Amino acid sequence: MEVTRGRGYVRARHDTAGGESVGTIFIDCNYSPVRKVRYEVTPTRVGMRTDYDKLILEVHTNGSISPEEAVRVAAEILKEHIQVFIDQEEIADLETEVIDEEKERMKEILKMNVNELELTVRAANCLKAAKIEKIADLVQKTEQEMLKYRNFGRKSLAEIKDVLGKMNLRLGMKIDPVSYEILDVNKGDNEDEA
Repeated sequence: MEVTRGRGYVRARHDTAGGESVGTIFIDCNYSPVRKVRYEVTPTRVGMRTDYDKLILEVHTNGSISPEEAVRVAAEILKEHIQVFIDQEEIADLETEVIDEEKERMKEILKMNVNELELTVRAANCLKAAKIEKIADLVQKTEQEMLKYRNFGRKSLAEIKDVLGKMNLRLGMKIDPVSYEILDVNKGDNEDEA
């Protein structure tokens, strides 16, 4: 007969890789010091309010730990398992904050004047001649529309696409003119390029 230490309930092993002799009979093990638990939830009154509940726990152990200790350990185990859900909520809140900060940052960029883009003189003059003043106005234009402007060629187009790309923007975006929110976040590059 072999006696071991453990925790909780362990099912019997059927493998003999541990060096047990042939003919060994494995049995399920219950290492829990708790023998019996009974609970009762009763309505209770606090002051004038009667809509409270009272939890009564009756815990019997084998004497290796006290009932109070058994409840404390059980509560800690429950807390560890529930913590996963608490952490998920915090992660979701953090992700929402990051997304909101990114949206605000994008709105500020879209409100900026195109003069702040540090473009070459030729590209800046073409935008000025086309009366494109804000970055929001610029990103709403398609490549084909840009190439129609006088003195605006492929080199200027490549320069603008590069500068916008560094700010996670592109030509052909749909922008709400009032709130400066990007309306087509998941859309690929210009549809009419193909």
